[in-house]
Parts: sequence; C-alpha cells; structure tokens
Amino acid sequence: MQKVKWGILGTANIAKGCTIPGMKQVDCCELYAIAGRDPGKTREFQKEFGFEKAYGSYEELLDDAEVQAVYIPLPNNLHLQYVKAALEKGKHVLCEKPLALSAAEARDMFGTAEKNNRLLMEAYAYLHSPYIRRLKNDVKSGVIGDVHYIESAFITQGYKEDFRLHKELGGGAMYDLGCYCTTMILSLIDSEPDFIKADAEFSDLGVDLMTGAIIRFKNGARAAFNVGMILGEESNFRFDRLYIHGSKGSIRSDVEYNREGDVGYKIYTSDDGIIERRIHVPQNYALEIEQFSRCILLGEEPHISPEFSIKNAELMDKILERIGYFL
Repeated sequence: MQKVKWGILGTANIAKGCTIPGMKQVDCCELYAIAGRDPGKTREFQKEFGFEKAYGSYEELLDDAEVQAVYIPLPNNLHLQYVKAALEKGKHVLCEKPLALSAAEARDMFGTAEKNNRLLMEAYAYLHSPYIRRLKNDVKSGVIGDVHYIESAFITQGYKEDFRLHKELGGGAMYDLGCYCTTMILSLIDSEPDFIKADAEFSDLGVDLMTGAIIRFKNGARAAFNVGMILGEESNFRFDRLYIHGSKGSIRSDVEYNREGDVGYKIYTSDDGIIERRIHVPQNYALEIEQFSRCILLGEEPHISPEFSIKNAELMDKILERIGYFL
C-alpha cells in the first residue's frame, strides 16, 4: 500500500492527544518528521511516536524533500505564514481550524494552493464522523421537514495560560469554539446569511470569553449559538448542545464535538413519534487523516472544500466585526 510521508509542524497538545494517535491508526500514513522549537519536547515526540526525523525548526522540516504532506497545529496567528510556506515548498497541507483569521487570509491560502498545484484542507475532524454524516442525511431526507431553526452551544473551561487568551495569537472563544458552531450550522442550512447580530464578554487581554450570535438566512431559516471559555480554570467539564427544529419535527443531540465511541441523537416527529439513532464512531482524527491521504494518493476531493472554508470564514468575519473583536 502506498503511504503518505507526513511532517508535523509543532508539538501542540491537539497533535499529541488527538491527531498523531489518529495517524498511527491509518495504514496509508507514515509518521516521518516532527519539528518544534523546543528540542527536548521535539525529541520526546520522536521517541513516543516513532518519527524517523526530528527538526529544531519548522523551516528545516519544510526543506525536507521526503515530506509529502504537512499537518499544522500551530497557534492561529501562524497559520497564514506556515500554510503558504509549506505549499510553496510543494507540500500538501492539513491545517487546524480555524484555518484563517479572516476570509481574506483563507482566499490567499487557497490561491497559493492552486498556484502550486497542492491540496489544502481545513482540519475539522468532527465533520468526518459517521455521526455527522447520519445527522446530515436525516436532515436532508426530510424526516423533520424544512429546517426552521438551529441552536448550538459549545462551552469549555477557562484557561490559566494558553494562546487562546491572547489576541495577538488569534485567541478567543469565537475563533476556538465558535467555528464549530458556524460550520455545523452551515452544514445544515444551504443558504446565505442576510442578518447577523452578536455580542460578547471580553477579557482584560482583549479576547472574547463568551460570544452569542443570532443569524437569519435568505431562505428564512434562523440559527443561534453560544460559545465560551467560562466554566472554571480547575475543571475539565464542557457543555455541548445541538437542536434542529423543522416543519415536521426536531432533532436533539447532546454529543460532544469530536466524540468517539457509541453516540446518538433523537428525532422527534410531528405525530409524537421518537426515533433514536445510535452510531459507532471511530477516532475522528484517523478518519480525517485517512480521507486527506486518499485525496493525495487517489485524487479524492477534500471533504472540507475550499468553498466551504471560505464561506465559514466570511460568516466568522461578520460575527467578529459585530462583537467588536477587531477594535
């Protein structure tokens, strides 16, 4: 079986706890190189996961001609620089969400990918889940009729020290968590927004700790969401919610984003019927890596398309503008 030689730019927690373990489950993935700015931590990653190469700078990894694809889990403010650098070095790129800090940045990145004939995909592991596919299929089947309203929430713990607390690093609840809600909503409502209202609570460092938004779409559907980093610095608790209300029924799901294992949701129909779905979900990050590797090896289309990422970035721009993030 052909394998894609992967390089990892950075030693972030999401790489260690989620994406690299997922990579180890994928037959067509080779953990070839790891790069980091802390030599000790980089060597630890190499030893723990079995990387052939370990580099002390991102540039050294990008100069390695053996690297075919790069995964970028760096702080948000570094995505533009290193996504473009990797593409210009001839690498395919999977970049953690949010791909960009603006729609303009996203267009720039995808333009660079096209110019260099390389693939770029935004990393939303949860959108690869069979749970999400089943949910979307149920909505499209018309079992709850036309979608009238979607409500979503994603609330996590606070942070003592993290890049998410710093505006210059692209921090804040909207960039970190809101992008999950907006991508979920855009996956389920096939229309353009025509009204947005949003507000936020800001920290002393200028990032939004909690953001809420309401959106009306041109087809008449509406959506609302709340995201926040407010549940206490000492806890690992989080709160996830998704309600989808239609003309013939509704769907309720309390499944965490990126949840694996046996998960489910309930469909409530207008005749008082209840349909319960149970879906087995493998590791979503493995599904994501496998799909992108197939894109490289077999020419499959990326599951998260450039058009979808740009559309989401445009919605994010409008919400961030309305809460005053850019002031």
